[in-house]
Amino acid sequence: MSEKIKCLIIGSGPAGYTAAIYASRAGLHPVMYQGGQPGGQLTTTTEVDNFPGYPNGIDGPAMMIDLENQAKRFGTDVRYGMATKVDFSVSPKKVWIDEATEIEADAVIIATGASAKWLGLEGETKFNGLGVSACAVCDGFFYRNQTVAVVGAGDTAAEEASYLANLCTKVHLIVRRGEMRASLIMQERVKNNPKIEIHWNSETEEILGDANGVTGIRIVNNVTKATEEIALTGFFVAIGHQPNTSIFKGSLEMDPQEYLITEKGSSRTSIEGVFACGDVQDTIYRQAVTAAGSGCMAALDAERWLAANNLH
Repeated sequence: MSEKIKCLIIGSGPAGYTAAIYASRAGLHPVMYQGGQPGGQLTTTTEVDNFPGYPNGIDGPAMMIDLENQAKRFGTDVRYGMATKVDFSVSPKKVWIDEATEIEADAVIIATGASAKWLGLEGETKFNGLGVSACAVCDGFFYRNQTVAVVGAGDTAAEEASYLANLCTKVHLIVRRGEMRASLIMQERVKNNPKIEIHWNSETEEILGDANGVTGIRIVNNVTKATEEIALTGFFVAIGHQPNTSIFKGSLEMDPQEYLITEKGSSRTSIEGVFACGDVQDTIYRQAVTAAGSGCMAALDAERWLAANNLH
């Protein structure tokens, strides 16, 4: 089965839906395939308090439904399905959905996002949104004047621990080895903060909690094998993100972490007519509002490219 369209959006979430809103209003008649997690990472968040326009906050899944409905209102064809293969060496571009449907598209907007890396503990799933988070900037506000833990040893972990120390009474930083991978300046910032206690050579053995959420963690020292239980209400995993770019390997330029590379100040990738937005190309901010902004950029870039190539 094959279908020819003008503009294909791969992936949903704030970036994909915003791109869809702009593309459909521009008359590009976009088709969106939502991917394996319709709505993206925010569908795993219980409360979003930092997205403009929601003065009382909003449930993450509800916000994604709002964005989806707005995209549909302007004519976006939103479909279930996952892109499984691409061929960007031809024009129009070819994308296969669920290994069966072949889509030919003049312009492609990639909004497949990134997935947080987890430790693999049962409690991460059980208490996700109930004390477990992978984003301090997103959720730290809910833990003001409380005790929390951050797991990780890189710049992200150091930044999140420092950020949380401005809000929380105490921050426990769990570091697996006897040293950190973070830059020296970030290490010094963490080590010199009286609110941050570093647990060296330590790993989280279990996340403790009840029906209301996280109540603590049990950690084990890799050297002494001694265990310790720490009472806390928030557990932040900061061991990195994995961009969802595996199907684009060999087709688009990526950085060493496999994030898509876009031209500075635009959403243009290394292939003409292919644009990327949101967390799939953002290694720095990774926020819903910045993803939405880059989705707008991608749609505008796609519209201008189509017009310049007499494909509008």
